[in-house]
Amino acid sequence: MRTPLFRSPSVRPLALGLVAALALPVAGCAGKSNRADLPYVARDVGTLYSAAKQRLDQGRYKEAAALFDEVERQHPYSVWARRAQLMGAFSYYLNRDYTQAIQGAQRFLSVHPGNRDAPYAYYLVAMSYYEQINDVTRDQKITSQAQDALGELTRRYPNTRYAADARLKIDLVRDHLAGKEMEIGRFYERRRQWLSATLRFRRVVDEYQTTTHAPEALMRLTETYLALGVRPEAEKAAAVLGANYPGSEWYQRAYKLMREYPAKPLTPLAPGELVVPVATRPGVPGEATAAPPSAEAPAPTTPTTTGGDNPSGSTAPGAVTDTPATTPSAPQ
Repeated sequence: MRTPLFRSPSVRPLALGLVAALALPVAGCAGKSNRADLPYVARDVGTLYSAAKQRLDQGRYKEAAALFDEVERQHPYSVWARRAQLMGAFSYYLNRDYTQAIQGAQRFLSVHPGNRDAPYAYYLVAMSYYEQINDVTRDQKITSQAQDALGELTRRYPNTRYAADARLKIDLVRDHLAGKEMEIGRFYERRRQWLSATLRFRRVVDEYQTTTHAPEALMRLTETYLALGVRPEAEKAAAVLGANYPGSEWYQRAYKLMREYPAKPLTPLAPGELVVPVATRPGVPGEATAAPPSAEAPAPTTPTTTGGDNPSGSTAPGAVTDTPATTPSAPQ
């Protein structure tokens, strides 16, 4: 069973704020709760909206969403239909029916793109994706969609308070995506697939250098470059790690690794000696040109890597900071 990573423990501030911004005084009594349970019964807009708002206040979000949808269905040209459309998406969000919340908010934006509540609708879409983010061992398509939705909100409405909260969440989402790359890189490293691991760690350093995973990625690059025999690149990765994170445990491990595997100088050539010796006779096709390796010959050594293990006491790789998410607040 999935445990939401960013779910806020309380949605009451969001509910109060949105109701205060969108609700108008209405008269009428509450009608039946769920349109799916009843045939079409024509009711005035005040009765429907009042019933929906009452269900929302009572925490009966599914019933509230159905009644807000009924307002839009029975009175599509009323000013209440626009309000009910966004309130219905909000009710679905509170009910954790994020797919319906996204569809409702996007429908609102397609019909009322210039409405003053459009920033809130974009925020509701982004938060609906954000609440579905899973741990780094699972597919991260939803995480990418959350990043795109949050980015669109900040581009369209950079000076709103929704954009301010979206920027904070973008940082958390990027950290999560970097954690996924690290998870895959460590997977390849444990299987000694050095090049594949290097590409993943390199991507973290290039694209997610401001995340909490950058120091580990540089240390892993030091490991994999040494394993590939590319010592100059390993030295560069360790130098960048030391310059940016000199007191970190990752730098201590990289420094220790570089000392354990020092550079081996090449034997100088004698005057006139060729770099590639010329064969004394042409080789016969299919004939071995070198003696088979001896059973006692030592195997080439590669750096002993941790295989993706963490140092004791460090934060688990791919874990997102335990910062509680704030729920969407009321549009102003």
